[in-house]
Amino acid sequence: MTQTRESRAKLNLFLHVTGRRPDGFHELISLMTKITLADELVFSFQGKGIQVTCDHPGVPEDDSNLAYRAANRFFSACHQKKIAVPVAGVAIHIHKNIPVGGGLGGGSSNAATVLEVLNTRCGDLFSLEQLLEMGRHLGADVPFFLFGGPALARGIGEKLTRIQNLKPRHVVLCDPGIHVSTAEVFGRHDFCLTSQGKYTIKSASNVLPRGQPVDIGSCMHNDLEAAAFGLYPEIRSTRDEMAHLLQRPVAMSGSGGSLFALFSHEKDAKQGYERLCKHLAGGGKHFFLTALLNG
Repeated sequence: MTQTRESRAKLNLFLHVTGRRPDGFHELISLMTKITLADELVFSFQGKGIQVTCDHPGVPEDDSNLAYRAANRFFSACHQKKIAVPVAGVAIHIHKNIPVGGGLGGGSSNAATVLEVLNTRCGDLFSLEQLLEMGRHLGADVPFFLFGGPALARGIGEKLTRIQNLKPRHVVLCDPGIHVSTAEVFGRHDFCLTSQGKYTIKSASNVLPRGQPVDIGSCMHNDLEAAAFGLYPEIRSTRDEMAHLLQRPVAMSGSGGSLFALFSHEKDAKQGYERLCKHLAGGGKHFFLTALLNG
């Protein structure tokens, strides 16, 4: 018996780095939302143990894979609580559509989807808060994918506040074909100019829940762009080419290197997408036409 689930990508509509903790992790404030672009995960509950396979050569299939680690943590939590589970193991196949190493949270999304599916399969053994705690041990973005809709993330990404009434937007997304090292980008950031605290707080407060529709277009920003551009100049040049062809701001998601532009109307987004495909295709670049999700 198999079960198939979509595992959505995310965008950081803005990201400000606010400090560095003694343990080396960076604190941030970011507005995050899921988009329609998704991996497809196929679950099989026959047999014992955990097995993960993927159709992308850059994704590991051993116990370093986040989907594997999520399943292992779920079963370990059941064992620690001496809970008998109705499944002896799980095999997970990942059809990879989300660019790997592109700042779109594909691995974290996969991990969250595994936790949700296993919990449902086992009769909702754990509450959302318990799943969020498991997610925190797997990666900073995993709790967001468990949380639900758009959220303002603080701390290292684990403190989440739900954002209501985010205006719908269509998205033209570019994967420049560069696998970005998150650790290197954050490390390089320490030597870059950063946003001023007051600007950071002001930008965040503009999207706090107020019962009014939120238009994020004027707040698009990413403090990590300077570091990523310094390490990977191709991302900067692609950003500049996109902005010229689309005639609108283009921002980077997460630690990079995926780049995106927002559109109010699907027709305009489609025209922009087609323009990029015509003029920038090749060289490892891939373009996607997607949209923000409010749920």
